[in-house]
Amino acid sequence: MAALPKDAQELFDVMIPEGLKRYPDKAREVNAIYGFKISGDGGGEWTVDLTSNPPVCSRGDTGKAQCSISVSHDDFKTMLADPQAGMQLYFQGKLQVAGDPMLAMKLQQFFDLAKA
Repeated sequence: MAALPKDAQELFDVMIPEGLKRYPDKAREVNAIYGFKISGDGGGEWTVDLTSNPPVCSRGDTGKAQCSISVSHDDFKTMLADPQAGMQLYFQGKLQVAGDPMLAMKLQQFFDLAKA
């Protein structure tokens, strides 16, 4: 497994786009559009479209997300280090999910592409 990104910007601007290029078919298996709003230093907003061909990760909110994730950058880094932490953060109110909650369950599958 590759090293963890230093921040969300490295993950969404470098690692995820590389993973999408390497594994477009696996990315399209997830078949969803995600919006990420990560607050704090190293955060930002991104849209990850796993329905397009090829799948893309772009800065900003396109307004088309089927599932939106809002979290602080510190909590986001905790989630990357420990995938099980996502549920705990959600139940503590530190991770907000809007849209289809079932798509949030597929996030680990998607993040694994960036680490492969």
